[in-house]
Amino acid sequence: MAYKDLRSFIKKLEKEGELVRVKEEVDPVLEITEITDRVSKKHGPALLFEKVKGSKHPLLINAFGSEKRMNLALEVDDLNELGRRIINLVDRNVPQNFMDKLKSLPMLKELNQILPKMVKTGPCKEVIIKGDEVNIEKFPILKCWPLDGGRFITLPNVFTKDPETGARNCGMYRMHVYDKQTTGMHWHLHHHGADHFRKARKAGLEKIEVAVVLGSDPAVTYAATAPAPDGVDEMLLAGFIRKQSVELVKCETVDLEVPSNSEIVVEGYVNVDELRTEGPFGDHTGYYSLSDEYPVFHITCISHRKDAVYPTTIVGKPPMEDCYMGVATGKIFLPLLKKQVPEIVDMALPLEGVFHNMMFISIDKKYPQHAKKIMNFIWGTGQMMFTKMIVVVDEDVDVQNTSEVLWRMGNNVDWKRDAVVMEGPLDALDHSSPYPHWGSKIGIDATKKWESEGHTREWPPDIVMEEQIKKLVDKKWKKYGIKLDD
Repeated sequence: MAYKDLRSFIKKLEKEGELVRVKEEVDPVLEITEITDRVSKKHGPALLFEKVKGSKHPLLINAFGSEKRMNLALEVDDLNELGRRIINLVDRNVPQNFMDKLKSLPMLKELNQILPKMVKTGPCKEVIIKGDEVNIEKFPILKCWPLDGGRFITLPNVFTKDPETGARNCGMYRMHVYDKQTTGMHWHLHHHGADHFRKARKAGLEKIEVAVVLGSDPAVTYAATAPAPDGVDEMLLAGFIRKQSVELVKCETVDLEVPSNSEIVVEGYVNVDELRTEGPFGDHTGYYSLSDEYPVFHITCISHRKDAVYPTTIVGKPPMEDCYMGVATGKIFLPLLKKQVPEIVDMALPLEGVFHNMMFISIDKKYPQHAKKIMNFIWGTGQMMFTKMIVVVDEDVDVQNTSEVLWRMGNNVDWKRDAVVMEGPLDALDHSSPYPHWGSKIGIDATKKWESEGHTREWPPDIVMEEQIKKLVDKKWKKYGIKLDD
């Protein structure tokens, strides 16, 4: 059964020993970050702060902060399971005749079970606040780091509609709180929210409507971060993950729908001709994102549960909670990547790369310069275009082992021959390039080079002990009750 809501997930975390309740009063200004940062660095539990200074609402943080908790959040034993389910769905053929249609009925029934569906009301409507009474500051919003420009909402599901097509999008963009009724809307140039904003301006509209959900079930929260293909509704993706439809309810003051099981819903609009300084903000790169001009979100209504839980996160030097969401994305979407490029064996997004800085790929190398073909594919595909470093290795290399990949880089690479520097789009958070939004990226071919690639010298064999010797040694020491691998 899918989680009914966020609090069902909290109960599961507590049952599994993955959550600690903090009953002492804590300050949302810097103190919660300091506590959570220490816990994250030690791979510690989720934290539910029950008494936060200045607010009546408890605060949940680090709920996704380990691979085990990501498994629990997405209700799988292994994150690779979701990837296999996606491929199973993609591989089913479109019906061509009557018999094919009959065979496809189970698939159609499955799709119907995961499509978003409308309901009349839900728990998120227990308290409804409009007009002058609206006050976003009633919630325990964090000031995360000392140089932050203020308090920031860091785990929002932001809903908009394409002004041209009406298609729904749900993304995750931080929100700088300016006062009780306005925040920043950190829409990066390449994000769907920013695209909707530009389309509204082009169409001559004065504003674009927005709804922000804080605290739905974990599948919805993850779906907002996932690199779903263009045209795929994140609420459909969430339904696919949870194997059950996401129930949506109409907002009070905007023409948008949001999950009915949400803890908090914030409604409003963004004027197309209004920008305001947003930031600085201590970001997932481990550096502060500097101040810049971004759209302004005006709040018209807040609805929430009577005892709403405020979910949040912090980002900074890894490991942090967001790193594990990135690990999940790599594992879930790898099968789709392999479907497009079958020679890809495995992929890893190491924590040190904080999502877009580093990617390791192993391939079944079939022809000279094969690794460079893979690099060009990655740089030409969706959000992967932001990858600043791609390292390609042979199929026998474990890309999940960063130490092994670095060892291969040190031994297999001639930098003049095997490194490719490419200019192109970069993530808006990148601060190393001389220009905003674009700069140089590097691809490193760390495969063993062939004679046809210009390497005429003999390639030395890896040092590997014979399996027979390994078994003899294990058998000998087993008699003494000793396992050498331990």
